[in-house]
Amino acid sequence: MSNYRRSNIAGGTYFFTVNSFRRRPILSNESLRDALRLAIQKTRLTHPFKIDAWVLLPDHLHCIWTLPEGDADFSVRWSMIKRLVSQACADEFSMDDVSASRTQRKESGIWQRRFWEHQIRDDHDFARHVDYIHWNPVKHGLVARAVDWPYSTFHRYVVQEMLPPDWGVRGDVVGDFGE
Repeated sequence: MSNYRRSNIAGGTYFFTVNSFRRRPILSNESLRDALRLAIQKTRLTHPFKIDAWVLLPDHLHCIWTLPEGDADFSVRWSMIKRLVSQACADEFSMDDVSASRTQRKESGIWQRRFWEHQIRDDHDFARHVDYIHWNPVKHGLVARAVDWPYSTFHRYVVQEMLPPDWGVRGDVVGDFGE
């Protein structure tokens, strides 16, 4: 088995990218969104975390979480969330051509096996990643303005007056996202 190097700073803040299996555009489906919301709620009961920012796109999601002091186990949280969503949506999003390896591991055809994480280093890094999350639907051509994408914490940031509603209009220079 591979030994991946993961950050393990207890109480840290992390940026994640999680993809659907084979980048299938299923994640913004209503039943999957509902299952994801419920899976997050259930996971947070036993393994709390704060959601600082989130965007759900058809084939991937980005988010920033802050873990409680003394806790660095984001992998168990993602495992629980993915498993709960997969169980809830098994019939609707099953795939006939799942590999023997995925079958042996009891993996569904909903999620890519792994995820990408980045530990947020400072306030500037946090702000860049929040902007990246909120800009992502515009970047992918799904909407012309960040406010038009419904599956994003952008709306929470507007309500809390942390961002103006006209932030992230296509053509704006909104920042350097390190790409």
